[in-house]
Amino acid sequence: MAELWVISLTWWMVSLSGVLMPGPVSAMAITEGARRGPAAGPLLTAGHALAEGAMLGALAAGVSTVLRQPGVVGVVGLLGGVVLAWMGWGILRAALRGEVVAHPATAGEAAGETASRAGPAHLVRAGLVVTAGNPYWLLWWATVGTSYFLLFTRFGPLAIFLFFFIGHLALDLGWNTLLATLVGTGRGRIPPAVYRVVVGVAGLFVLAVSVYFVISGLRFLTA
Repeated sequence: MAELWVISLTWWMVSLSGVLMPGPVSAMAITEGARRGPAAGPLLTAGHALAEGAMLGALAAGVSTVLRQPGVVGVVGLLGGVVLAWMGWGILRAALRGEVVAHPATAGEAAGETASRAGPAHLVRAGLVVTAGNPYWLLWWATVGTSYFLLFTRFGPLAIFLFFFIGHLALDLGWNTLLATLVGTGRGRIPPAVYRVVVGVAGLFVLAVSVYFVISGLRFLTA
């Protein structure tokens, strides 16, 4: 049980690091939060969750055939470590340069305007489309997400659902709702200096985790 909690905590930290970085869904949470209020966050997250649920189903379907082979585990772990290192360095560099503050609002302008013309169901659909059409999201799940999924398979389906899937989605929901609420209630953004520090620490953590995955992947490939 202790091992499950350790793996879960690192997974949640890695997930949070990705959530904190400006992206299409968080961008829409800001633009739609200004137009619709706090409800925009959960609606967009619902669409995002549909895409992630499909990804979880794909991973579960591949476990018994491909993903359990040592060579595949090694390659996925190695690629996951490389992507994490790239992601961690990008997060840390963005924090140092102050590039994590104003970007989201402009990134989601076009998508936000399109979603705004329709009702809540269309906003859910927008969250789904924006997520599934994001190449970075696909790369992240093919490497980092799959690596962690394989770690959670040791603890059974319930652990996969609660700690891996629901734990990850809870962070998405919390962050998107926070963004939409801050903008929708007119309270502005999180103080830039605080945001940069939090994101910088997250970047360092991701870099540290990347080392573990690279070493673990190499061990599987050379065993």
